[in-house]
Amino acid sequence: MQPFESLGLRHDGRTLWVLDQAQLPDAEVWLDGSAPATMVALIQRLAVRGAPLLGVAAAACLATFAERGASAPDYASACAALRAARPTAVNLMWAMDRMKDATDPVAEAQAIFEEDVRLCEGMARHGAALIQDGEGLLTHCNTGGLATAGIGTALGVIRRAHEQGKRIHVYADETRPLLQGGRLTAWELRKLGIPSTLVTDSMAALLLRDGKVQRVLVGSDRVAANGDFANKVGTYGLAVQARFHGIPFHPVAPVSTVDLACPDGAAIPIELRDPGEVRGYGAWRWAPEGMPAWNPAFDVTPVELVTSLVLDRGVLTREALRSGALAKGCK
Repeated sequence: MQPFESLGLRHDGRTLWVLDQAQLPDAEVWLDGSAPATMVALIQRLAVRGAPLLGVAAAACLATFAERGASAPDYASACAALRAARPTAVNLMWAMDRMKDATDPVAEAQAIFEEDVRLCEGMARHGAALIQDGEGLLTHCNTGGLATAGIGTALGVIRRAHEQGKRIHVYADETRPLLQGGRLTAWELRKLGIPSTLVTDSMAALLLRDGKVQRVLVGSDRVAANGDFANKVGTYGLAVQARFHGIPFHPVAPVSTVDLACPDGAAIPIELRDPGEVRGYGAWRWAPEGMPAWNPAFDVTPVELVTSLVLDRGVLTREALRSGALAKGCK
């Protein structure tokens, strides 16, 4: 492959390197993700994560595997294993389906990377236009350059508004149970110099009640044809709170996250992760050992709670989504 670089992924022409997001913010460690079995493990332990980046990273891994002489059966097996590495983020399936049918895997992976950069720019342009000078913004999980090949989805919108000189302040949910907001979003916001404050997930309603937040922007791992969408667990609760307090609520997603084969949110598969992630983090445990815990990685927010969906192609209101705008505009 031709060398490329993003915040969390890079290729030097021979080796695919992944920034181990599990070690952020304390250490910036780059791991060799060239082998498909290794990439599957990195995806499953969230060393690489974020719906768009999952697709890009898996595609680059397959292209590298092909360049190193993989046989057709081994290539097909690796593609299937990568596709199944996580069940909710549709970008991973979308990219692997493209790679499976590609006559030139290297060119296809390069195109997937470049497309994601362009999609991020489109979302940033359309989403930043919604943000007004002086607004407080609330976001959830991590949706920036660590989650994409470009500047991000929801955090890319926020970044572009900041670059336009809008005086914004970002409140970042820490995001339970793996703290992607506290470890990753806070890390990105500090790097970008965007005024920000870290809060626990349970504090969001107070921010909305007290008028500190004028807009909520979140990412998405899969958008159903009717506008329902899955995102990191806790998003649904934010949407309910935003509706109660009259605060605009916007998911931000590229067209690669839209799944027209999925009719509504009830059809989105939700990944259940190790209950141990709820009982503690890393070497720390704050619940009794073996305590039963429920750990869905995502939840589904119904379109009724969406103010508008920000896509790379434009902004679709709740009414447009209900009228089938996704099916008309994303084919």
